[in-house]
Amino acid sequence: MAFAKTDDGINLYYEEAGTGQPLIFVHEFAADYRSWEPQMRYFSRYFRCITYSARGYLPSDVPTDVKSYSQKRAMQDIVAVMDHLQIEKAHIVGLSMGGFAALHMGIYQASRVLSLVVAGCGYGAQPEKKEGFHAEVEAAAKMFEDLGSVEGAKKYTIGPTRVQFQNKDPRGFAEFATQMEGHPAIGSANTLRGVQKMRPSLWELIDGMRTITAPTLIITGDEDDPCLEPAILMKRNIPSASLVIFPKAGHTNNIEDPDLFNKNLSDFYFTILAGRWSLRDSRSLATGILGFK
Repeated sequence: MAFAKTDDGINLYYEEAGTGQPLIFVHEFAADYRSWEPQMRYFSRYFRCITYSARGYLPSDVPTDVKSYSQKRAMQDIVAVMDHLQIEKAHIVGLSMGGFAALHMGIYQASRVLSLVVAGCGYGAQPEKKEGFHAEVEAAAKMFEDLGSVEGAKKYTIGPTRVQFQNKDPRGFAEFATQMEGHPAIGSANTLRGVQKMRPSLWELIDGMRTITAPTLIITGDEDDPCLEPAILMKRNIPSASLVIFPKAGHTNNIEDPDLFNKNLSDFYFTILAGRWSLRDSRSLATGILGFK
């Protein structure tokens, strides 16, 4: 088994496949390194692909101290994997919790980024919903502590932005839910409290978004309500961003609609490699509708 060690002594399990420019996948809260298998199999034909389990997710180490978990640390763990593999720059692909980490890479580690895919990013990001989100996160953390991973996962995976996956692909959903049942309860609770509950609102990151020039693809599902407004916010403020909204889709974009996800990423990378990805034309930012105001 392959591990990268962080500067605070945590071992992060990773797998890699393929050769070429590095492409690093960063998973969401309900998943782990295995959730990127449809992308690992496809993109390793063209890229050097790396998937890893975040701290708190087996086979990586599971710190019992909540202070070992934070949004900053989630970003630093991406850098730790890159440093271990002697990767100077990489294409970063993140979903949900991983999308937040990818965005932070674009803002705070711009020199290490070739491009960003920020998918399903926005849970609890709106300032007016922060208090309610914090209450939900604490309730979820306590649920995992009290019920354990198996029962906790059964409740968590049928949330309002997950049922789309269950309806489309019951077999794939069952695999996803079973994998979550195997997550350590303490890792889930600490991730919720240390990363999700304490991360800054996207609205607090607007100035940072405006500094991003790496090619950026934002993806969200049209029934992933908590991520719709944040996706538009990122599109409007990241000069190099494009926004794709999947139809009749929930939160788990990469495994709910793997073919659509892979196609959009393929087009994205083809455009980048062709040297055709550009910043937004400033003329499109004119006030008014017809441009005469």
